[in-house]
Formats: sequence, C-alpha cells, structure tokens
Amino acid sequence: MEKEEELGSFDPNIPEEGPSAPPPGWLEDIHGYQGHKGGEGDNPLYPPPPAYNPQPEENRNTLVPNVRVPTVSEDVAREALLKFVESKWRYSAKPARNLTFKELKPITVYRYRLETYTETRASAWQFESYNGQPVDGPQYGMSPPPWDIPMVMPPRYTDVVEKVRVPHSSFVKLCHKCNGCGRTRCVMCHGRGQKRCTFCHGHGRSRNKRCTSCHGRGRKRCISCHGHGYKTCSVCHGSQNLMHYIELTVTWKNNISDFIPDRQPDFPDKKFERVTGDPFFIDESVLVYPIQGFPDQEICDVTRRLINEHIGRFTANSRILQQRQTIELVPLTHAHYTYNGKDFSFFVYGVENKVFTAKYPTACTIL
Repeated sequence: MEKEEELGSFDPNIPEEGPSAPPPGWLEDIHGYQGHKGGEGDNPLYPPPPAYNPQPEENRNTLVPNVRVPTVSEDVAREALLKFVESKWRYSAKPARNLTFKELKPITVYRYRLETYTETRASAWQFESYNGQPVDGPQYGMSPPPWDIPMVMPPRYTDVVEKVRVPHSSFVKLCHKCNGCGRTRCVMCHGRGQKRCTFCHGHGRSRNKRCTSCHGRGRKRCISCHGHGYKTCSVCHGSQNLMHYIELTVTWKNNISDFIPDRQPDFPDKKFERVTGDPFFIDESVLVYPIQGFPDQEICDVTRRLINEHIGRFTANSRILQQRQTIELVPLTHAHYTYNGKDFSFFVYGVENKVFTAKYPTACTIL
C-alpha cells in the first residue's frame, strides 16, 4: 500500500495554522488598559472614577400632585367592545350592539417607571492586516485612560453603542497565525497538495480496472488548496504582519424598571405592557429621589426600593448620566352587562381603549 508520505511533498517553511486570536501574553500591556488576559471574549469593563458618578443626598424625597381617576362612558365602552369583536372572526357583533350595561366601574391603576440612563466603557484588543498604513503607537504619547477619551453623547434615553480606537495604542507584530509567512499549510492535505483517492484507496485500480476517479494515479489534487499545499493566511490575508490596537466600546443604555400593583385578580397585568397611560407625574434629574405623600403607599415604597437598586447596580461599572421617574394613570374600567338574561363583563384598559374579556355571549373561549 502506498505510504502517506509518497502522496506529495510539502514545504517545511510553511507553518501549520496557529490560533485565530492572539494567544495569552502575545500582546504587551498599555498603561491604563491592564486587565486583558488575551483570547476570545476578553473585554474588561472599566468602572468610572468616583467623581464621575453623582452622590445621592440623604433623606431627600419628592412630592407628587393629586390626580383624578378617568372614567369611560357607555358609548366609549360599547365602541371599544365592537372594535375588539371585529378582530375576532368567531364572535358576532350582535351582543355588543344590544347588551345592557349594569355598571361601569373605574379602577385606579398606577404604573411607576424608573429610567436610569448609563454609560459603560469596555475595551478589547483588535487587529487588522498591516500594509504600510500609519501606526499611532506609544511613540506619540501615552494612551489616555478609558474615561478621558471624549465622546459625543447621543440623545438621552436612547440605546447606542460606539467603538473608537484608543489613541497611541497601536503597534505592528508578525502574524500569530502564520508566524509572518503569509501562508499556512493546508490542513486537508497536510501541505502535500494531493490526497489519496477514496475510491481506490490509493491503489490506482478498483475491481481490477483502472480507477476512473483518479485516472489510475491513486491520488487526487486537493480541492481545498487547489493543489498548492498551502493557503493564504486567513488572519493577515498574506500581508505577514498585523497592526494590533485597543478598541474602546462605549455603550449608552436606558435601563427601565416598571411596577404596577397587582390588585385586580380578574385582569392579567401583562396586558398593561402593550398600552400607554396618562403620565401625570414626570420627575427628571441626574438623580431622582423616592416619592413621598402619594395616595398609594405601595408606589412610595417601590420608588425607594427601585432607586436604591439602580444606584447600587449601575454605579459599580457604569456612569449614571440621567434619571427619570414617571407615574402613569393607566385607565381600567370593569364593564358589567347583561345579554339574553345572563351576566357578563369585560375590561376597557389603556389610553387606547383596548378590551379584555374572559367570556363573550357567542363563545366561551379564554382569550
């Protein structure tokens, strides 16, 4: 049987493929950006200096004005139900047109929302093929610390991610994947350019006939490297050198926490997520403070808890740029009615007058 070495020869100067990412210890430390260990997913966060985050004042609270509870008329409730029925092909509009209202019971529902707009900075080593382009390296000065690099802040409360090359962090090294050769040995044919024919197992004959697949040679040209035995390096693309640099990733994010007291067992709270309310109270500042004196004490307690949670969670690795707290009055009316001598009910909720009902006179499907 033909030996593997006889299939072809390879150039020993062409190295095998190395790792796609620089191995640990391959790159030098840049002042202010220590913490990189190398390898995939290596992007340490940099907490902002203490002076960058505002400090909350003790025993400070926020007062909220009085509010009125909105009401829904019979005409509005009937129109909302008709619109809902139209979207359900199994339901007839006849009961909605002819029902008799017994009671329209408005329910006070408050939704509290806390938004904390933060900025987070992390870095990662990146590289590109080096083809003679300018290199902004340490010879031009020390790299500025992560939080000293100026960035233009986007509109508040919008989620944005920007990446910027850290000044003076670039340098050139031989490609770690091909060791500066620009080519790597083909792993499919082990650098020989040819592979043993799989039909005749390298004999050149199959069933006492000349192999039609390899034309009797016992070997075939490697289709992966087109018979060369090597490939252009997939990392440096043949340039032999790479320019490494630190890329700073700046993330602006609006972190939102919502709360609605669960006091209506017949109405699923998740329905509130798809509708809007009337934001009768909006408080915005670098830091907001717990609400005091609001008629719903549970809302007061939640504001204190969520504000403390946000400060504790986001000041550890991020910079708080702005906070906003809102109280919305979300309309919710429980409409009781009769049809054909039987009692039914439905809910009208949200500024959009959406409808939820567990039963309807012409069907008993749970919605």
